[in-house]
Amino acid sequence: MRKVRVAVIGLGSWGECHLQAFHSLPYVEIAAVCDIREERVHSLADQYGVRGRYTDYEQLCELEEIDLVSVVTFEKDHLQPTLKALKSGKRVLVEKPVATLVEEAAEMRDASINLNRSIIPGHLLRFDPKYAEVYEGIRSGSIGKPRSIYLRRGRARSLFATYRRTHTVYELMIHDIDLAIWYAASRVRRVRAYEIALTDPECPEILWANLEFDNGVLAVLESHWMTPDEAGIAIADTAEIIGEQGTAHVDTRETGVQIWNSGGRLTPDLAIHRDINGLRFGALREQMNYVCQCIAQGEEPQYTSFADAVHGIEVAGAILQSAKSGKEISL
Repeated sequence: MRKVRVAVIGLGSWGECHLQAFHSLPYVEIAAVCDIREERVHSLADQYGVRGRYTDYEQLCELEEIDLVSVVTFEKDHLQPTLKALKSGKRVLVEKPVATLVEEAAEMRDASINLNRSIIPGHLLRFDPKYAEVYEGIRSGSIGKPRSIYLRRGRARSLFATYRRTHTVYELMIHDIDLAIWYAASRVRRVRAYEIALTDPECPEILWANLEFDNGVLAVLESHWMTPDEAGIAIADTAEIIGEQGTAHVDTRETGVQIWNSGGRLTPDLAIHRDINGLRFGALREQMNYVCQCIAQGEEPQYTSFADAVHGIEVAGAILQSAKSGKEISL
């Protein structure tokens, strides 16, 4: 298998997670990194043995040897690096949400089609074995066609201070919008949403959304930033999918490991991205492994869908509009 050369634009905490995941794949070379903070660029480049160091993503995108560019900038800043990378002939992985405006998501999709370059949305829950197993149950018939989908996502209160920069529908609920679209295998036609904003009227701590799909599937999504930090639960998510042949239940609150000490209880997340003794585990690594294997073998990534991602941003916008207006929104 040939070496796949990747670059990462945006070196925040999640951008570093991208570096860790890529670095764990023996057939992948991290050829370049980029961030507006020069000190951060050199620090992480030194740590992961990266030669290409940039503070200007346009210069990075001109590198001929790059196979894949991973865009991990702030949520509202995905468009321009993505377009530049596509126009430079690169494949692109765009972190979720791919955009915060449906027009920008559509522009990325259209550029990918016109330039014949792959664009992959960073919806990594499709690579989490728990959620992927539900999808297999739907496909195989052991669960059957979904009729009702309930997806709940909870995060610690302290995280809200950081992530309130982006509305909850794009920062947190977007995961479950994608799962609902994936499971329902249909498009949303009506949305009714509700929100509770306790500290910032522009970004709610609690958000509910009711979705009705073209094929009759109903989905209820709940996202919140209200889990007490003292609970020590990194990710508190649950799901129930009721199908014509069976039901599926997912619960991340008990990971199988709890650590009790003088500081309280810690229930670490082991499914998304975990560094243990220098080894990386989780859905993020599996996503990178899949995408890079496709590139190495000359295949187009098919498991995730950018068309679904664009529709997800459309649905997210309708949820935001419904919650603000108190009205049902038709798509």
